[in-house]
Amino acid sequence: MRGTRSLTSGRSTRNDPRSMITFLDFEKPIAELKARVRELRETAAASPLDIEAEVARLEAKADRALRETYARLTPWQKTQVARHPARPHFKHYVARLVEDFMPLAGDRAFADDQAILGGLGRINGRRAVVIGHEKGDDTASRLRHNFGMGKPEGYRKAIRLMELADRFRLPVVTLVDTSGAFPGVQAEERGQAEAIARSTEQCLKLGVPMVAAIVGEGGSGGAIALAAANRVLMFEHAVYSVISPEGCASILWRTAERAADAAEAMRVTAADLKGLGVIDRIVPEPVGGAHRDPNGAIDALGAAIEAALAELDGLPPERLRAERRAKFLAMGSL
Repeated sequence: MRGTRSLTSGRSTRNDPRSMITFLDFEKPIAELKARVRELRETAAASPLDIEAEVARLEAKADRALRETYARLTPWQKTQVARHPARPHFKHYVARLVEDFMPLAGDRAFADDQAILGGLGRINGRRAVVIGHEKGDDTASRLRHNFGMGKPEGYRKAIRLMELADRFRLPVVTLVDTSGAFPGVQAEERGQAEAIARSTEQCLKLGVPMVAAIVGEGGSGGAIALAAANRVLMFEHAVYSVISPEGCASILWRTAERAADAAEAMRVTAADLKGLGVIDRIVPEPVGGAHRDPNGAIDALGAAIEAALAELDGLPPERLRAERRAKFLAMGSL
C-alpha cells in the first residue's frame, strides 16, 4: 500500500512499549510459556548448553496455545482484547493509511475536543475526510484525549467536517473506538445528547459515501454518532454495544462483577452483529489480536475500507441516502 509507515519507524523497538506484549488474564498459560523461553535464552547466554531445540519446542507450544485461545474467545474476553492498550489508535491508522493528512480542529462554537480528531487526506490516492476517536497510548496522551470519550464540541467538530465533505463531494471514513461519549456534568450542560443526535443525523443525510470501522470499542451513542454509515466494518475482536458490559451488569444485577454474563447476553461480538445485520463486514485480525501485529491489522483494515469505498463509487446522493436509511430501519425487524 502506498505511503505505508511502520508504527515503530525511526525508533528502536527495544524501548518501544508496543514491542512488549501486555498479557491479558486469560492468556496466563501463554505468558508462562513465553517467560520460560526468556529464561532459557538468558541461561544460554551465560552457558555453553545448546537449548535451541527446547526453545523451538516451547515457542511452537506457545504459538499453538495462542491460536487455540483466540479461536474460542468469549464475548468478555473479546471485550478485553478490544480494550488492550497496545491496539492501534486513530493516529496510527492515519500515519500508515492516510497520505497528506491535514488535521482540522474546533467546532467553531466552543473548543477543540481532542477525543475526536479529523481532517483531510488521501487513502490509497482517493481524497477523503477521515474522522475518529483517539484514546491515547500513555498516561499523558490518554488524559489529553479524555480516553476517547467525546464531548459535545467533538461531535460538533465531526458534523462540521462531514458538512465539508458533502460540500466538496468527498467520501467520509470514520474510525470508532470509544467506551462512550463523555458523561460529565459540563458535557451535559453543553448539550451532549443533542450533539450526538445531530452527528447521527448528519451521517444519515450525507450525499457522499460513508464507511465506518469499529476498530476497538464501539460504545453507545458516542459510537453510533460516527457510525451511521453506508458500510460498517468491524475488526474480528472489536466489540459494539449500546452500553458497556460493566454498565449493563450494574443495572441488571447491581454489580459490575457479572460483566462477563452481560457481554454474553448483549451479543457484542463481530460475529453476532454480522448475523443481526448491524455491521456489513468482519475484518480479520492477526493471530493474537491487532496489538500483536498493528501494521498487519492496519493494512487489513485499509484494504477493507478501499473495497467498501469502491462499492459505493458513482452512486448518486439520493441512492446513498436511501440505502443508508433502509439499512438502519431494517435493523431489528422480523
